[in-house]
Amino acid sequence: MPDISVADEPAEAELDVLRELAQGPQPRALRAAIVLQAVKGRQNAEIARRLGVSRQTVVTWRKRYAAEGAAGLEDRPITGRPGLVDEGDVITETLLARPDQRSTRSLARRLGCSHTAIATARRRWKLDQGHATRSVPPLDPALGDGEVWVVGVYHDPRHTLVLLALRPASDDQTTASTIEAPADALAAVTSAFETSLAEPVSSPRPATGRVAAFLAAARRLHPSVPLHVVALSTETDVDLEAHCARGHMTLHQPPDRTGTVSFLRAVLALDASRHRSSSARVLLDLATALGQPVPVLWIREPLPAVAHEGPSAVHGAVPGSGGGVNQMGLGSFNECVVIETVRLAGTITRGEIAERTRLTQQSVSRISRSLLDRALLVEERKEHVSVGKPRGLVRLRDDAAHALGIHIDPGLLTAVLVDLAGRIVARRVERITPEQRPAAVVAQIASLGEKVLHSAGRPLRQEGFLGVGVAVPGPVDTVSGTVLDPPLMSVLRDVPLRTLLEQRLTFPVLVEKDSTAAAVGERWIGRDRRARDFVYLYLGTGVGTGLILNGDIYRGLTANAGEFGQLCAVTLDRYEPDGRPEVLPECNPASHVLTAPRTVAAPTVRDAARAIGRGALAAVDLLDVGLVVVGGPYCTGRAADIYLSEIERAVNEYPTARRLRRVHVEHSVSTHEAAAVGAASTLFHAAFTPRLRKGQ
Repeated sequence: MPDISVADEPAEAELDVLRELAQGPQPRALRAAIVLQAVKGRQNAEIARRLGVSRQTVVTWRKRYAAEGAAGLEDRPITGRPGLVDEGDVITETLLARPDQRSTRSLARRLGCSHTAIATARRRWKLDQGHATRSVPPLDPALGDGEVWVVGVYHDPRHTLVLLALRPASDDQTTASTIEAPADALAAVTSAFETSLAEPVSSPRPATGRVAAFLAAARRLHPSVPLHVVALSTETDVDLEAHCARGHMTLHQPPDRTGTVSFLRAVLALDASRHRSSSARVLLDLATALGQPVPVLWIREPLPAVAHEGPSAVHGAVPGSGGGVNQMGLGSFNECVVIETVRLAGTITRGEIAERTRLTQQSVSRISRSLLDRALLVEERKEHVSVGKPRGLVRLRDDAAHALGIHIDPGLLTAVLVDLAGRIVARRVERITPEQRPAAVVAQIASLGEKVLHSAGRPLRQEGFLGVGVAVPGPVDTVSGTVLDPPLMSVLRDVPLRTLLEQRLTFPVLVEKDSTAAAVGERWIGRDRRARDFVYLYLGTGVGTGLILNGDIYRGLTANAGEFGQLCAVTLDRYEPDGRPEVLPECNPASHVLTAPRTVAAPTVRDAARAIGRGALAAVDLLDVGLVVVGGPYCTGRAADIYLSEIERAVNEYPTARRLRRVHVEHSVSTHEAAAVGAASTLFHAAFTPRLRKGQ
């Protein structure tokens, strides 16, 4: 393409305009510089080289100037595109988009703006390749480097503050880039926040006391991390600088290209996309707070330990929990398949492993040698056969791995150290302290775990120790390891148990529902007897279920599957006056059975067993399983016989498909310590059970 020259040399006044534009803001300065270079007679290729732009850019702006003069160098609105782009929307949409739809051009089409605007916003927020690994909002003054967490929101009709914590950045970029922000929960926060912003100012009373209380409470709950206050809106009746100084916090102004709602959405999306503990539950808690009458004072629970300083740095992840677990260096899915086959069989030859797994003999021999070298398997005596050389038997080495399991019941703490075979190596039981401060209860739990480890004569850092499993009454947020509303244990309500225990024990900690943990323990310890689908009925302080389906634990969307009490109430057509299913006393053996007069104890147990049997019937009909296992601390002695007989009658006499199947009802292979043993077994299950998708 021939070079295009400026038609007529500009007058001196026009040159002065161009020179002034060239000294001003970009991108207009670059365009003026192109024209000035052309006035000097330089060719397009030379101008492009001097200014570091493409020849096409040079041609475009020389043409525009030749046709329109200096006015042609101005930005012109593009039809159908907004003049200004909200950078908060750009960041949020980037993080919510599927990985294949995060390109600047793809987002530009969806947001109706130029891809240059998208790229500029992402560059200002340091959003690398659409991932939140090192991203920070462009505040004034600058926030600095590190990971951003949203730890508080204050809002009344006159003031809106967002409180951020800045933590050292984690080195785990691969994991971070794969976490997805919970879109539904973010939408709930947005809707609640927009509604709250629309509320009229109802009182002129200054908010100085409320803001000061909010910042002081946030500092008490987050004493050791740098806190940053972003003033999205505020009036002069509050001396924010003074309050921030007292709390050793930094005051920032929000980005000038971001709206109030979009800024909150963007930083929440960054937080949730970067940190597994920023679960949907945290966002939904914020949405609930924003949905209440103003003023809103929401402060987040304590943050997890820094990844590269604490237990989160160990390899592997427990599915559905967000916790870490040492996977003993297992390198392949096939290694897990071989371990699972050996575990179910007890002792087995390499040839039988190949036959059961359909792996080649060469693969089985190679994997077996590797597992023997790492002391995960041990070779037994040779099995003599009539033809050929003797066949070697292999089995799992029971002491190759250990895990600590802790069960938290309303009145009792149970801790057990369990080996790979499910045997209890050491145990300890204590009454829970009557102290009603969460810190005291957490300290007792950690101390109990340490006592059990020391009583077994094992150093805390011994290789082969997988971590600590903690079983608690549900519901529980397993992503962040937070106990939500445990029955009869208000002291642990909304306590981030995993974070606090990891800080004290320096081991990876997994928090699981007690009934789910018991089911995993049943599968692990029961070996081939439990190598099929089953429903585990856990009779503890309440009655819950654990579900083993397709060889794995079924946790559900929030890891709270198995809430059994409401299922019983619906089956029995028992409802509260407001329409919700009744909380059945029959589903609380501790209060309904044990507190009954001795003369009516047996009928009371049978009444409870009949109610639970109706719930078990519904579960069997829903899942079409052939095995129900009953266990837990209140399934012992004479009561156990009554529970099993009534449940067996219900699941076999009443189901729709009773002509097609016989449902077996069996007592658990574990003891009254089923939940504690199960909590430890969940670590074994996570480390050694073969899964095609480890994140499930």
